[in-house]
Amino acid sequence: MMLISTSGVLGRYISMPPPITIWWRSAFAVLCLAIFIWYKKINLKIGSKRDLRTIIISGFLMGTHWITYFYALKLSGVAIGMLAMFTYPIITVFLEPLFFKTRLNLNHVFLGILVLVGIYFLTPEFDLGNNVTLGILSGIISAVFYAIRNILMKKKTASYHGSMLMFYQMIIITIVLWPVFFVFEGNPSTNDWLGLGALALLTTAVGHTLFVLSMKNFSIGTISIMSSIQPIYGILFGMLFLSEIPGLKTVIGGVLIIATVVIESFASRK
Repeated sequence: MMLISTSGVLGRYISMPPPITIWWRSAFAVLCLAIFIWYKKINLKIGSKRDLRTIIISGFLMGTHWITYFYALKLSGVAIGMLAMFTYPIITVFLEPLFFKTRLNLNHVFLGILVLVGIYFLTPEFDLGNNVTLGILSGIISAVFYAIRNILMKKKTASYHGSMLMFYQMIIITIVLWPVFFVFEGNPSTNDWLGLGALALLTTAVGHTLFVLSMKNFSIGTISIMSSIQPIYGILFGMLFLSEIPGLKTVIGGVLIIATVVIESFASRK
């Protein structure tokens, strides 16, 4: 969660348009993951056409999630952009029973609502005429794509290594986003290259692979709620590197979110 949460400050730090940034992020991640897979001799064989179709769809969803998320960061800042995207835990707990045909966990519903209350405290007033509101809407759209992608990946983590799944998803994103170079102008500066390197290696190759691997041990609902600590990490990184200082409401919302993480961590361990 700590590694993945660096996406917020890096997304704001990199000056290029989000589609260009995501292409470079995916391309670098492919290289990092390829080296790791070769070193660990991880099997890249896909067992069936159905699995291949699921991985392709998941890659498309992941790419769309990243682009809308980075637009949210650009429009509204690290704190609000991350928190808007973190409506995905409550979206997930309602979607998971539809995919896995399980009963809705009332504890997850309660904790998801508590996260939503925390986000309410962290979010300023809604105004459809400003960038902050557009950033919030973009973050919520990103949350929907992320929730569905995670649910689809949950079904595959029992059969495939997390690095293998991420490797193929990064390839798909790189292929699908190639035409963006004909639409957007993006010439990375020296700082952009450093940010892209960190984004590809730490955030994507390492952080998201660990995230996928964790799906073997927890339900998607549990993972979603535990991962709600990401905005707190993201806000701290924003304070340290971008001087984006949160106010009192941010602190109150952060306390509520951390509370849900602690409660769910103890419950899942038990």
